[in-house]
Amino acid sequence: MYLVTTLEFLAALVAILLGAAFFTNAVEILGGRLGMRQGAVGSLLAAVGTALPESMIAAVAILEPVLTGKASEEGALIGIGAILGAPFMLATLAMFVVGISALIFRRRRDQGTGLRIDAATIGRDIGFFLVFFAVAAGVGLFELPLYLKVVVALVLAFGYGLYVRRTLSSGEHLEEVPEKLLLLPRTEHPPLLAVIFQTLASLGVIIAGAHFFVDAVEHAAKGLGLPAGLIALVLAPLATELPEKFNSIFWMRDGKDTLALGNVTGAMIFQSTVPVAFGVLFTPWNLAPLDLFAVVLALASGGLVYLTLRLSGKLHAGGLMLGGLFYVAFVVGAVIAIL
Repeated sequence: MYLVTTLEFLAALVAILLGAAFFTNAVEILGGRLGMRQGAVGSLLAAVGTALPESMIAAVAILEPVLTGKASEEGALIGIGAILGAPFMLATLAMFVVGISALIFRRRRDQGTGLRIDAATIGRDIGFFLVFFAVAAGVGLFELPLYLKVVVALVLAFGYGLYVRRTLSSGEHLEEVPEKLLLLPRTEHPPLLAVIFQTLASLGVIIAGAHFFVDAVEHAAKGLGLPAGLIALVLAPLATELPEKFNSIFWMRDGKDTLALGNVTGAMIFQSTVPVAFGVLFTPWNLAPLDLFAVVLALASGGLVYLTLRLSGKLHAGGLMLGGLFYVAFVVGAVIAIL
């Protein structure tokens, strides 16, 4: 049992790592071919693509009981946990990973432990996230009639559309775009069809790896007797957020900080709008105390980064690594709640 789970963990991790390496290579080339700017490639193209695994977990958990006619209470709890867990992980643990990556690769990076970013793009990303995620939390505190839920969902969807529009027309141009696909290492300037194929194929590998990783996490958690709600809020997002983290590690290693951090902040915005709108419409959206605790910590971590960026216009590894403390605080609170 434990051997099978361990092998499942390792196989899924290898798939995610390889998928992330091929994805970051292809998505940069694709963004360059499409004339996209750094912010759009990191915050939209890469972020939305790698946000799909955890979004699918929430959608399946919520819709499967509805479509099959079974009791949907557990599905709703898992869905809400997955929806809220993803932005929480990104705003805390993923920020820590970006910071620690800058520290580890400081000797091969011209900027060292500092981040050379498009401050306007990253600042806008985090500002949008703080507003959207605060709305998600506020809606979960009250019982709302259906028509108000529809209004909230439309506001969130419209807000994300506004963000997409602004992101497409802002930010610096891509620099040092790879000339060769990892799939075709001997071919310079590969055909667009090959670039699209590698992008979609590597994304498929990432999603498959995330799926098997979640299965392994669930098997391990059940063996330890952990509740489904905790799995949904912590363990499943931890597994499915690995793509964003590995993509960002590769970009931080290469000194492409706007792509690395934008990949995280763009996913934060997507996860706090589109999946939340879905959850508000198709679940009771009554947030438990542990859910609210995760939201508060995510807003605090994101708010700290936003404040630092607005006051100094710069970010450093140490400041981003503080996100890890917020994640540890939640884990401690979750353990206390379980006990």
